Amino acid sequence: MTQIAEKIRKLRAKLLYHAKRYYVDDDPEISDYEYDRMYAELLQLEAEHPELYDPASPTQRVGGKPLDKFEKVSHTVQMNSLSDVFSFDELRDFLARVDESVEAPVYSVEPKIDGLSVSLRYENGIFVQGATRGDGFVGEDVTQNLRTVFSIPMQLSEPLTLTVRAEVYMPRRVFERLNRKREAEGQALLANPRNAAAGSLRQLDPAVAAERSLDAFIFNLQEGSLYADGREARSHTETLDRLTALGFHVLEARTCAKTADEIVAHIQKLGEMRENLAYDIDGVVVKIDDLSQRIRLGEGTNTPKWAVAYKFPPEQKQTKLEDVTVAVGRTGVLTPTAVLSPVRLAGTTVSRATLHNLEFIRERDIRIGDIVTVQKAGDIIPEVVRSHKELRGENTREFCMPANCPSCGEPVFYDADEGAATRCTNSRCPAQLSRGIEHFASKDAMNIDGLGPQIVDALLKNHLIADAADLYSLRADEIAGMERMGEKSAKNLIDAIERSKEAGLERLIYALGIRNVGEVAAAALAARYGTLEALQNATVEELCAIEDFGQITAECVVNFFSHSQNTELCERLREAGLVTVATAKPADDFLAGLTFVLTGTLPIMTRDEAAAMIKAAGGKVAGSVSSKTSFVVAGEAAGSKLTKAQNLGVKIIDEETLCRMIEEKRRD
Repeated sequence: MTQIAEKIRKLRAKLLYHAKRYYVDDDPEISDYEYDRMYAELLQLEAEHPELYDPASPTQRVGGKPLDKFEKVSHTVQMNSLSDVFSFDELRDFLARVDESVEAPVYSVEPKIDGLSVSLRYENGIFVQGATRGDGFVGEDVTQNLRTVFSIPMQLSEPLTLTVRAEVYMPRRVFERLNRKREAEGQALLANPRNAAAGSLRQLDPAVAAERSLDAFIFNLQEGSLYADGREARSHTETLDRLTALGFHVLEARTCAKTADEIVAHIQKLGEMRENLAYDIDGVVVKIDDLSQRIRLGEGTNTPKWAVAYKFPPEQKQTKLEDVTVAVGRTGVLTPTAVLSPVRLAGTTVSRATLHNLEFIRERDIRIGDIVTVQKAGDIIPEVVRSHKELRGENTREFCMPANCPSCGEPVFYDADEGAATRCTNSRCPAQLSRGIEHFASKDAMNIDGLGPQIVDALLKNHLIADAADLYSLRADEIAGMERMGEKSAKNLIDAIERSKEAGLERLIYALGIRNVGEVAAAALAARYGTLEALQNATVEELCAIEDFGQITAECVVNFFSHSQNTELCERLREAGLVTVATAKPADDFLAGLTFVLTGTLPIMTRDEAAAMIKAAGGKVAGSVSSKTSFVVAGEAAGSKLTKAQNLGVKIIDEETLCRMIEEKRRD
């Protein structure tokens, strides 16, 4: 047995060494084939000798059982965020304030990885727990998923007890490979690497997380000692060097600078490198290098006074507008889309971008063949910003909206009252029907998991459905033979359709796709009328009396139910067994009159769970931020909604504050 134990020990040591050479040092010494053979040998030996189990073994990276939910983790050291600056003038103001408080400061200047912040805890050199940042005080235990990140060491080179902070991200090549696979399977594409990383880390099944090939950089020591004798590092640079020696993957593209000009120069250098990096960065972190000076400057409520994050402006690129295509949405609106020469933009390759509507194109004099500037709105949706007339050649041509619908061939009309929209006149247009069913099945509507665009199109093509009500008469044996479907997939889809019957009245109203009726308006209609039948008989005058309802929305509701095909659809949905009666009005109404917007990944609840809690307390949940928003509840990786809230002066709270607010109001 001693011989076997020693063999297993040596194999583990070799695999840990070669994994570090591959994933951390980017300098492998052996081939993948040799590594895989050693791994297989270790796997077999461990299976034969379970008494020699070791949680730090390379084989324990993947293999944990799926979780029912993520447990809460209270951070012993608060995981603060950073204050943002958006210009070099703001950055220089920060540096000037620091100069007034400490003598001759030196700054560490390093890329700000666009990922998800986590803490990693080691006991006697063994990785024991990893948690998301959450609200800075409480996060989620994602240890099993973090074990699948090969650049995170399971065992340090020395038996130290410490906690470090890391940024988990999805490399660009992995993101592109994953999206190619999803596109081939007819799944919705992931928006960007940051969101993909956040979603991957919150998978309840670690095997799914392992498939996402996440990576991580360690950027700070949270607590504990870096040395066995207990001595402390004097600078951030020393800390990072020591973390590297212990086996951590630490950013290399960093420097130390003393003056504002040196800092700005390095930020500009990183900006130029940005496109060629293997990972996305959304800015540059500037922080005091001397740890004693950090203590002297201290901490703010949620952000340290010794560091800021310079945020890059939205990345813009020039490319050629090759053509303009027109798509038909579920409400019949024709939307022009730019077909571009592919260009790398904010972490992804962009070949299409929205042009909004005909008025947008005419105002900016955008022509086919132009050189245009593109950016991502909110770092997600590609859009054309402007054309460059000074670069315009002789072969450009103006775009004209088609006179007939590209889907059904029926005439279109220009609807100046509805945001300069061009609409198809045919309510039975195939494109409208397809997009309408997709909307009906979407997460915020009936939430029919697995019913994506490809499946909807296949069901329509095979004449298995003609509208949303037909979904509820589908049989598994009818759809099992379709492309990308099998018996198990067919059964799962039928089960999801059956579960959707209990979605509730407000979701059903939203799912019907009534023009101008979003989730908030649907909830208000469900609360006011109580049943789908009563809503069908509503008048414009009654609807206008509902808070925040205007004449246009009221007319859209009445117009929808004035068409026989829509009332027939509602009757068939009732007959299929869908819930068409509102749930009882919540007993608690202490959030009445308050409107909340949820953004980012919350530490404990999903956004749907948080929204349900707010609604149960009488509050409203909106999808966008406006001057009427009472609170924005922000979680990890919050994006453009958070920025807009800051610009409008809307109060921003975290999940813990929301829960405390509800509890306090309930006691009152």
